[in-house]
Amino acid sequence: MQRLLVLVALLAGLLALAPTALAGTPRLVTTVELVRQAEGQYQPRHATPPFTLAGLRWQGPGRVVFRTRVASGRWSRWRAAAPEPEDGPDLSSPETRDRAWRNGNPWWVGLSTGIEARATGSVSRVEAHLVWSPETRIPLRVPTAADEPAIVPRATWGADESIRRAPPVYAPEVRLAVVHHTAGRNDYSRAEAAAIVKGIQLFHVQGNGWNDIGYNFLVDRFGTVYEGRYGGVDRNVVGAHALGFNTGSVGIALLGTYGDTVPSKAAQDAIARLVAWRLDLAHVDPVSLLTFVSGGSDKWAAGLPVLLGAVSGHRDTGYTECPGDALYARLGAIAAAARGIGGAKLFAPGAEARGLAVRFTATVSSALPWAVVITSSDGTEVARGTGSGTTLDWTWDSTGTPPGSYRWTISAGDARPATGVLRAGGGAAPLQIESAVAQPEAISPNGDGQADAAVLTYRITAPANVTVEITDEIGSLLATVVDRVWTRAGEHSTEIDGSALPDGRYNLVLTARTTAGVSVQKVVPLTVSRTLGLVSVAPAAFSPNGDGRKDRITVGFSLTLPAFVRIRVVRDGRWVATPLASSLLAGTQRFVWNGARRVGRLRDGTYTAVVEADDGVAAGSYGMPFSSDTTPPRVRILPGPRLLVDVSEPAVLTFRIDGRPYRYEATRSGIVVVPWRGPATRVRVVARDGAGNVSAPVLRVSRPR
Repeated sequence: MQRLLVLVALLAGLLALAPTALAGTPRLVTTVELVRQAEGQYQPRHATPPFTLAGLRWQGPGRVVFRTRVASGRWSRWRAAAPEPEDGPDLSSPETRDRAWRNGNPWWVGLSTGIEARATGSVSRVEAHLVWSPETRIPLRVPTAADEPAIVPRATWGADESIRRAPPVYAPEVRLAVVHHTAGRNDYSRAEAAAIVKGIQLFHVQGNGWNDIGYNFLVDRFGTVYEGRYGGVDRNVVGAHALGFNTGSVGIALLGTYGDTVPSKAAQDAIARLVAWRLDLAHVDPVSLLTFVSGGSDKWAAGLPVLLGAVSGHRDTGYTECPGDALYARLGAIAAAARGIGGAKLFAPGAEARGLAVRFTATVSSALPWAVVITSSDGTEVARGTGSGTTLDWTWDSTGTPPGSYRWTISAGDARPATGVLRAGGGAAPLQIESAVAQPEAISPNGDGQADAAVLTYRITAPANVTVEITDEIGSLLATVVDRVWTRAGEHSTEIDGSALPDGRYNLVLTARTTAGVSVQKVVPLTVSRTLGLVSVAPAAFSPNGDGRKDRITVGFSLTLPAFVRIRVVRDGRWVATPLASSLLAGTQRFVWNGARRVGRLRDGTYTAVVEADDGVAAGSYGMPFSSDTTPPRVRILPGPRLLVDVSEPAVLTFRIDGRPYRYEATRSGIVVVPWRGPATRVRVVARDGAGNVSAPVLRVSRPR
């Protein structure tokens, strides 16, 4: 009764604030234009209807923040409109419709009646999508299989199937799980959780124009799992949650914001159970690493192989803080827990045909008897291999078997079996181009010695005539690099000289043909851009510790045209900082960086400063290595008749020997013999490394002979 009185009071207040908005049932999604009122200030022209979830979109490269007003009239804090900018469908997907707008993220704000925005940088238009998604109470779904976690189906949380824009798209396989957090409050109630899920669907479809909700699954802080994108929880539905990495991944979003807030144990356990079941369906080891070819994101260019964990955070695939530091730090433990949930598991099953030999491989989570069974189309068993242990490796010689299609099954104890279909039997190995990649994928043939040419590397499975051609984006032939050269099976490479090509985007078309007329083809993208020239980093080692010695690093480069330039700092293939993202004029440029990051300080180690320049026609990039070193060297003087010094790293040693100065450069760590002639009764030494760090002074006083 008390709860009812509170709701009645809130609605009465809303009626006083916006009587026309509440006359009847509120619209589920209302799009309002926010009008510029003052410098960087945006407000709606008229009173807004009540809403529970809000998100913005805008035109221009600038940034936008917003706040909302609750029914009592109090304004919330300012929120970033797009804290997770790389949520979304892949660039090649028809789901990516209107690229003129930058889409923000949906924020659960609770019952609200007003919205305001602020913009910095270049912003021309701002719109707000206001979603009305009242809270609801839902029953849990009963799992259909013993190992499937309880999942709330779409019909139960109120998904609107009438607004879906297209049928689901399916990937050939699922290779990893990408974990997210959504934007919004962490103190939502159980009844609000389902409303948040519904609100996100309405926002993604009617606000962003996507086909359906972007995530495959959502989890609330109470440990409830919700079915996300339509198409089947056990099928490889392509989502719209990780730009460039949607095809082959399953997106799991934890409701709330987890930068500083530690996710509840119930939520962590629910994610672990969901990962254990969903990756077991795909026969993926949750603690494994894999190489995933990017489909193109702000962080990883299209075609670039990226090393990822089978359970990765959204920040591993894009420039985002998602899923927040507190949740990201627990992904390793969640993956390990997922591996241990349930019984035995079969990981990475596969069949590789090389000629008439077919090799079957897999790993088993624990030592068990295993079997590989091959059957013909009518179900007749034609071959079987058996063994025991955690590693499965068996080769079937299909010589003498009639050529055709065969089904294989790998089983091990009570683990979920794996199946597949292959062609085998008499005849020679089929011709395939198994891999083709250009390094670098963007060249700048300007004669500065940096990325002037690319090397195309490829592998063919059978001898063939190989042709490599360069075409423009619409397929017109521009040049032939290799013309019908007879090439043996295996890996090969050829240099691509783009000096005769104007700046733009091209395709390397690799064609292999057998003498019998069989032809296969691969297309590899290549960008030519001369805008970026001669990237340099100095010094090669710096120490961003504020001591005034080599605290800053200078990245130098030149631009032949005005361009949008990013400097990204990468370590071991992972982005750690973006010191610069700005439009610059043509000419020589110098950018000085003190090692500052949004979160935490730069750790000691080896990094690469990648300079990217996009002039609107093509984009080029080049990386230069450098190191961060804030640890001073350690030095000690060893006893003995000779002057021996033990130093922890290469350093310049500055001595004061019996009142006389002396300098010696130690080019390696360890014990070095200092070439000092004469007595050394009183010795003082200080070591300075290449980053400018200075050791504590060391003094040795010995008795004169």
